Amino acid sequence: MSNFYSAVFFDMDGLFVDSEPIWLRAETQLMENFGYQWTSEDQNHCLGGPLSRVGQYMSEKTNTKESPEYFTNNVILLMSQKLASGAPVMPGALELLKDLHKEGIKTALVSASPRILVDAVLSRVPEHTFEFSLSADDVAEPKPNPEAYLTAAKRLNVDVRDCLVLEDSPNGVKAAYSSGAFTIAVPHLVHIEPLDRLRVINSLEELSFANLQFNYEQDK
Repeated sequence: MSNFYSAVFFDMDGLFVDSEPIWLRAETQLMENFGYQWTSEDQNHCLGGPLSRVGQYMSEKTNTKESPEYFTNNVILLMSQKLASGAPVMPGALELLKDLHKEGIKTALVSASPRILVDAVLSRVPEHTFEFSLSADDVAEPKPNPEAYLTAAKRLNVDVRDCLVLEDSPNGVKAAYSSGAFTIAVPHLVHIEPLDRLRVINSLEELSFANLQFNYEQDK
């Protein structure tokens, strides 16, 4: 399709599915075992991963009673159990995905979560039309490093600067923006400032193939 982005990449947690409340429950449950009351401020600090940083943060908050790897592994285990029943798809996400698919636009899911959690989410959303998914396990450096988005563009044999990325967290936006892709942020728990080639909206419900095509023309 000419006069449109070569591909559109969706983040997963907080963008494609409403999993942040599930993360909050898992993190709270884990930290309660150590007498620590996990707050929304703690969650916001860890928003967007990478999970190694979350594990390090948890270990520090519990006075290193367990290693960062312990916390990382156990929060993944709790999340995999909780995601077995699925996570709600964000409003407008499937509608936009179907609209892009109908127009022949390639899409992929690019997540900072490990493969076990990406697969758990996608298995509960069989109607998705992603060409493929990338997890933190599929790259050497997860978000906020841009490697995942550069890898996604390479797999589709397209120029990342002509791709669109949809993100919700500061770390995800940093990864997308530094890759060179045009970025649209849909923040929920944090504030993100718009920049050149970085727009900020309230919901994926605001997006469709038609208005993205118009935006594409304006951005060239």
